[in-house]
Amino acid sequence: MAVRPYAHQKDSKMPDVIINMDDMAAIFLVTDVMGIHRESVSVELTREDPGSINRTGGGIIEITIPESRSAQDFASELQTALEAMGYVPTDPADDEEDEI
Repeated sequence: MAVRPYAHQKDSKMPDVIINMDDMAAIFLVTDVMGIHRESVSVELTREDPGSINRTGGGIIEITIPESRSAQDFASELQTALEAMGYVPTDPADDEEDEI
């Protein structure tokens, strides 16, 4: 049986609903300030309305960025939701003291 090589179709392209590095930067800008370790944040690779922010029983923050809004706009909702979960903004100077 002959194996046919993958044929790229002209009309095929990656959907625009895939998150990018700018989206991740907007999310990490909030979670870093809230003192949440990046390994405790799980961001869905595809955007989906209306978006979601949940905390698992294991303490992982699961985030889905909405398709119809920018991640930068969603970031304020993210911060409000994290504060409602009990997270508070940290002082960057506190992190520097821990590294000494």
